[in-house]
Amino acid sequence: MVRGRLLRPASCVLTTLLLFSGCAPATNGGRRTDDAGRRTTDAGPSASWVDSTLATLSLRDKAAQMVWPWLLADYVPANGAAWRTAERWITEQHVGGVIVSVGSPMEMAVKLNDLQTWSRVPLLVGADFESGAGFRARGGYFVPNGIDLGGATLFPPQMAIGASRDTVHATALGRITALEGRALGVHVAFAPVLDVNNNPGNPVIGPRSFGEDPALVARMGAAFIRGVQANGMLATAKHFPGHGDTEVNSHLDLPSINVSRARLDSVELVPFREAIRAGVGAVMTFHGALPALDSTGVPATVSPAVMTGLLRREMGFTGLLVTDALDMRGVLAKMGLAEAVKRAVIAGSDVLLMPPDIPGAIDAVVAGVQEGRIPPARVDSAVRKLLVLKQRFGLDRNRTVSLDRVRAVVGDTTHVAAARLAAERGITLVRDSASSVPLRWLRPDAKVLSVTIAPRNDLAAGRDFDGELRRVLGARLRSVFIDANDAAVDYARLLRLADSVDAVIVSPYAAAGWDVATSTSAAGGTVEFIRTLAQRGTPRLVLVSFSSPYLARQVPEVPAYLVAWGGYPVAQRAAARALLGSAPITGKLPITIPGVARFGEGLERR
Repeated sequence: MVRGRLLRPASCVLTTLLLFSGCAPATNGGRRTDDAGRRTTDAGPSASWVDSTLATLSLRDKAAQMVWPWLLADYVPANGAAWRTAERWITEQHVGGVIVSVGSPMEMAVKLNDLQTWSRVPLLVGADFESGAGFRARGGYFVPNGIDLGGATLFPPQMAIGASRDTVHATALGRITALEGRALGVHVAFAPVLDVNNNPGNPVIGPRSFGEDPALVARMGAAFIRGVQANGMLATAKHFPGHGDTEVNSHLDLPSINVSRARLDSVELVPFREAIRAGVGAVMTFHGALPALDSTGVPATVSPAVMTGLLRREMGFTGLLVTDALDMRGVLAKMGLAEAVKRAVIAGSDVLLMPPDIPGAIDAVVAGVQEGRIPPARVDSAVRKLLVLKQRFGLDRNRTVSLDRVRAVVGDTTHVAAARLAAERGITLVRDSASSVPLRWLRPDAKVLSVTIAPRNDLAAGRDFDGELRRVLGARLRSVFIDANDAAVDYARLLRLADSVDAVIVSPYAAAGWDVATSTSAAGGTVEFIRTLAQRGTPRLVLVSFSSPYLARQVPEVPAYLVAWGGYPVAQRAAARALLGSAPITGKLPITIPGVARFGEGLERR
């Protein structure tokens, strides 16, 4: 794959190792206008191609460059409805990029290559690679056998990296994400998550964050950004100015963070300031209200006070500004799509991500200009940034990727080893009052019961965890699965099984923020089951959380509590190795678990 030479202005000397920077993109001596319509001087490599391309675009085509639809990387036939829709986005609507989601690595690369060949102007491609390229580019599981079809490298969630306290793992996550992502045809990682997760009730961030301490989040985030951008991909700091202190899911409604400006300066904004100092190339917006910054109550995404006044002018960010998904109720709850699109552009956004109506979003930008609400210079500025990035990625010369390179790079064994080490260093032992961890005390004939609690459709839950345990324990391990949504589980039978073994491991799985005590009545039954096990003195009971790290608040009685931060296969294997004593336990809590443990606590086992 050919990559363009990547330059930046001398004012970005603090980021000399980066291929990209949040500093203003430069071109070669031409004149341009900034977001406010002021004329400025360019100096750099891309003016001829950028200017000539920009000159060929109609107003509607310029607007289309800013609109990026969502695309699955699944297999679809050439005459399938989904494929024809994607083709129309490119050939008829002339969108400027896409956000690609789940699918196998090879299918992702093939599909993106096809889309690139259809487009008159090369496409920029972004993806939510929060825990590596494997966060989106994996083949899933074959039903009904549960065969793991493999894929790109998947690290543990960011909070595990925070628990390791080691920026080496954050940098490795960024580096490997970039190498594998670029091999797949992706240019922009919508990561890292720089939200400070200081609210245990947050339903949408949770382990996606590096932790609750602003300095820790800033340090890890900057290391991730440098790892990404030194290896040919753009990083995106999200969700500005901070989504951590909320108990409302912005996918479903409009959250509001009712804190003072001084608190925002000392907590939420700290990681974003550090990201800008590290030269982050893009920032993603937050669909939430912050009265201390904008008293009108509108989401930050559409607030000029937040995005232009604070981010652009006060904090000095001049890179690419990307909206969070425009199909979310956090922004649509206050206004319709057309109005949200117009306001987002006025506020300073350059990319309008995932609008539910692609032609409608493009038309809204055009209408905003024709109505006099959006200055033409605002659109030209956004499109120029996108074209400069396309030239810097070398897309003006070669826009497709080598499929041979996909297999050579994606899922490389050295990458997998780095993810495994990061997962192991993040495992955190919060409590162990009976000295049950690790399980080296087991007699040769001792029996262990492993109870997996997860929704039935979570095909990965317990698979790698029990597999790693069984590799050592063999027939001494008995595995039981509890459907978290089944209200008719025979808990009496499970209690009898627990009485017949020497150790019991209970492992709940769920998405970030899932609260097993309140999500369903069936989940409430699992909490009572865990409490009963603890209260009756079940021998060597260990609770291993593959769901919310705050789970121990619901069952503080458990004698041993191990946090794995997420149910990814790499985290499951790391937790099993920690329990078996095959890997040291050194993680320290990057959060406080109210009533259970404080930030920084964690028992070590070597």
